[in-house]
Amino acid sequence: MSKPVGPYSPVLRAGALLFTAGQVGIVDGALVDGGLAAQADQALANLRAVLDSEGATLDDVVKTTVFLTTMDDYAEMNERYLAAFGEHRPARSAVAVHQLPLGARIEIEAVAHIAD
Repeated sequence: MSKPVGPYSPVLRAGALLFTAGQVGIVDGALVDGGLAAQADQALANLRAVLDSEGATLDDVVKTTVFLTTMDDYAEMNERYLAAFGEHRPARSAVAVHQLPLGARIEIEAVAHIAD
């Protein structure tokens, strides 16, 4: 799991719910090369790692929020998102924002439910 780039927790548990901080496409503190597809794949890998640290998987995710610096990346983001989540369909919001940390093009946060 990557070290946070700010003063926050990467994941917090509240009862049976896990709330993740937004994950961008970084490895060792630097954005991956390869544009939106590579950043999306890495952000999803980072999300998996954060969830795994609490014993959860993408299948436990009930809600995601995807932040994009341009909605022109929406279709490509959907392809990468579908590749990661498969048939599992959490509720999702996708929002265009002016900027993201470290110059990222995509950030993904999630809420997961873990059965007791």
